Amino acid sequence: MIVMPRKKDSLAPAPAGPSFEDALANLEALVESMEHEQLPLEELVASYEKGSALLNHCESILKTARGRIELITLRNQNEGTLEAEPSSAQAHASPSDMEEAPNNDDDIRLF
Repeated sequence: MIVMPRKKDSLAPAPAGPSFEDALANLEALVESMEHEQLPLEELVASYEKGSALLNHCESILKTARGRIELITLRNQNEGTLEAEPSSAQAHASPSDMEEAPNNDDDIRLF
């Protein structure tokens, strides 16, 4: 039996880089440092660049999480729709089991 490797899910979180919480903590520390310390211009620019990369990383993680949540929500909605559909026995009931629909052919009925 040949086993093929599964394709990676495009919504799966990327393993590279720090976790969201670590990246956010680093970003907050950078902002705090930039706001309250007297840093040389070169350090400020380097901190800004690092902060920008951390912000992009956090936004990417959030976008992935949002996509996964939307997928889960859609799955749940689809499962609810499937459960709400009539059973196959009801869907295939014979015409005698159901109320007869009026025949609107060109028949004329007096009563």
